[in-house]
Amino acid sequence: MKNYYLTTLLLWVVTLAACAQKPFSSQETLDIIHKVNSYWQSNNPKPGVSFWHNAAYHTGNMEAYFLTGKPEYLQYSEAWAVHNKWKGAKSSNKSKWKYSYGETNEYVLFGDYQVCFQTYIDLYNISPDPQKVARAIEVMEYQMSTPKKDYWWWADGLYMVMPVMTKLYKLTNNPLYLEKLHQYLSYSDSIMYDEEAGLYYRDAKYIYPKHKTPSGKKDFWARGDGWVFAGLAKVLKDLPETDQYRQEYVSRFQTMAKAIATCQQPEGYWTRSMLDPHFAPGPETSGTAFFAYGFLRGMNNGLLDKATYQPVALKAWSYLKDVALQEDGKVGYVQPIGEKAIPGQVVNANSTADFGVGAFLLAACEMARFY
Repeated sequence: MKNYYLTTLLLWVVTLAACAQKPFSSQETLDIIHKVNSYWQSNNPKPGVSFWHNAAYHTGNMEAYFLTGKPEYLQYSEAWAVHNKWKGAKSSNKSKWKYSYGETNEYVLFGDYQVCFQTYIDLYNISPDPQKVARAIEVMEYQMSTPKKDYWWWADGLYMVMPVMTKLYKLTNNPLYLEKLHQYLSYSDSIMYDEEAGLYYRDAKYIYPKHKTPSGKKDFWARGDGWVFAGLAKVLKDLPETDQYRQEYVSRFQTMAKAIATCQQPEGYWTRSMLDPHFAPGPETSGTAFFAYGFLRGMNNGLLDKATYQPVALKAWSYLKDVALQEDGKVGYVQPIGEKAIPGQVVNANSTADFGVGAFLLAACEMARFY
């Protein structure tokens, strides 16, 4: 515990010193985006699978392309989409399609295999070709034709699929996408949302008091709430101003913002268990980056008050650029794939992952726009 406090103090001092020495600038942020993305793409030249972790990176890469116009970024995501045949899970037998957890080709309706559609739709909008979105439309329209509402049973799924629904609405003008978005989110709220805390449990297994931290506190996983907060930010970008549920989503986004801000650590990051920083102490980048992205996008689009949330966002960005970002361009302190805070799990400067890089790029792009 003594070492933890010494490490925390050191990180705080380093961050504050860096802020004093390096004032924020738009050009610096653009340079960081190129440094991070060049490092990732040069070290991962082959297209990966279409599953969630890789697809989440591409949502950040596409945001970097939209901001910078750098053709290499577009080519990288286009090659990935072609490699995966513009599909998530590839089964063609609808009678076998599933949406519980699974990584085989039958899990077509599982949101972790649908997040790739966000990038496919973006690529279509840049250069229209029906094959780019044919599978996305086929899968989502089949899903909406069923009477089921429990497709989004874990917090991550809200980032994976909510933006797919609004993007496809913009593409097709089919109002069913917005109606089903609300139905599916209402189910998620019924099993994961804590009204008192204003935060989401990762899934129904973690609801208090059935599950609690060793000190008896509610256990909200930072990356899980990061997925939700970022997902809502994306939805509100594409959702029509006239949508009947828009104010409901805005209110939820603002409630989450208030709750998230209150548990930010002095050094700018969020710990893995948001309300119990001693449960799994130390910095964590993926949750922090998704939160920074949400705060910045909220301010950039008039949804969050700048006087209240600018200090929160700037502290988070200071941590991301001065502590999480390593000299070579690696994004460190990313908790490995999982679903909860794990005491004793190693999360350090060498801990990186595709989804963490994607989250970092999202935050960086909104930081550049903030100027």
